Amino acid sequence: MKKFGFNKEESTLDPFTDLLFNGLLGFAFMFAIAFMLIKPTPEEAKIDPDAEFIITVSWPDEHPDDIDTYVEDPQGNIVWYHIREAGLMHLDRDDRGNFKDTIMMDGEKINNPLNQETITLRGIVKGEYVVNVYHYLANTVDEIPVKVKVEKVNPTVQVIFYDTLFVNGKGTELTAARFVLDKDGKVLTVYKKPKKLTVLTRQRK
Repeated sequence: MKKFGFNKEESTLDPFTDLLFNGLLGFAFMFAIAFMLIKPTPEEAKIDPDAEFIITVSWPDEHPDDIDTYVEDPQGNIVWYHIREAGLMHLDRDDRGNFKDTIMMDGEKINNPLNQETITLRGIVKGEYVVNVYHYLANTVDEIPVKVKVEKVNPTVQVIFYDTLFVNGKGTELTAARFVLDKDGKVLTVYKKPKKLTVLTRQRK
């Protein structure tokens, strides 16, 4: 009759099973800790670029026409292709349609089809801003849809204006949006009322 307790075969297997189980448990614990350290917190996920507002103007890819963006700040500064930095505004990208949209790389021609201009507001000035689009160069006779988007990016992204305008010939200037900020950068109102900015820039030359 066998005595109560583990037999010899069981006693040789149990330490190995315990060791394997503890090893797997330790690996799972370290994986969980590593995952928590890698996963961003909501604060880390917030966008914090070197800008307060971003204005984007775009028109159909590979379209040959040149659309320009003009933005006036509350102090009367106007940023456009001839003055790319004015006050706290900066024209980050001036697009000229399909002009110089190709580059040579390793003997191969690379095409950039994107037509887009970008202006950033890198600080807050209380008052009204005016955003205009101007049909500078026309190579076609068709109306061109121009998308205008104004985003507040700090502390998180918020679209305050988005619309599609249609320009139909060289010299066409349209006011896309006018928005008013308080001293803290809060948007008080957004509206449309035509205002010519190209005339003002010509007067200051």
